[in-house]
Amino acid sequence: MAQKQVKQQNVIIKGTKDGLTFVLNDQCAFDEILEELSDKLSERPQPQESDSNVVRIKLVTGKRYLEENQTELLQKVFNEHIQAVIDTIDTDVITKEQAEEMRLDNQITRLARVIRSGQVIEVRGDLLVIGDVNPGGTIKATGNIYVLGALRGIAHAGINGNKESVICAGLMNPSQLRIADVIRRPPESEDRMREQEMECAFVNGEDEMVLDRISKAGVVRPGITDEPGM
Repeated sequence: MAQKQVKQQNVIIKGTKDGLTFVLNDQCAFDEILEELSDKLSERPQPQESDSNVVRIKLVTGKRYLEENQTELLQKVFNEHIQAVIDTIDTDVITKEQAEEMRLDNQITRLARVIRSGQVIEVRGDLLVIGDVNPGGTIKATGNIYVLGALRGIAHAGINGNKESVICAGLMNPSQLRIADVIRRPPESEDRMREQEMECAFVNGEDEMVLDRISKAGVVRPGITDEPGM
C-alpha cells in the first residue's frame, strides 16, 4: 500500500505573545514562498477597519539570505492581507561585512616591546603585550588585555562597553585599570610590595572591579579559553 506523500510546507506560521513568527523554508525558490504565504494569509480573518493594532512579525529564514527587495515583497504581501510589519529577521546567514567584523573582534594583536610614557596603543580585539607598560603609557582594547611583563601604566579593556573583558598582567601595578566604564585606581595605602604574582582584573556581579590570581581568569571568564569545559 502506497504511503500518502506529505507536502513540504514552505511557510509555517506560529503565534506568540509577541506577535507572529513565520518560518520560511530555506530550500525552495523564493517565488514559492511568496505564493504559499499569500495563500495562507488569504485564509486568515481579515482585520477590521476599527482594529488599529499592528501585528509584529518575526521571520525565521534559516540559511536563506533575504535581499532587500525580497523583504519588501514579503512586507507587501503582509500589507495586502493583514495589518502587520516585519519586526525582526532571524537568520543563520551572515554577510561578508559581518564576518569581517567578527574576525576583527576576535583577533589578537601581539606587541613585543615596551610601551613607554606618552604612548597610547589602541587595538580592536584582544591585545597581548610581550613586555612592560611603563608609567604614563596607555593600552586600550575592545577585548581582553594580557601583559606578560609589568603593567605600571593605564590599561583599558572592553572600550566598546564589554564588561566581560579581563586584564591580566605578570606584575599588576597600574596607575589605572578600566574595564568598559568601571574604573579601579590603586588605593594609596595598598601594599604592592608583597610577593607579586600574576593577576587578573575583572568586573564582578556587583559591578565592581576586583583583582585575583591569574588562574581565576578562566573560571570567571570561560570564554577566554579555547579549552572546552573550563
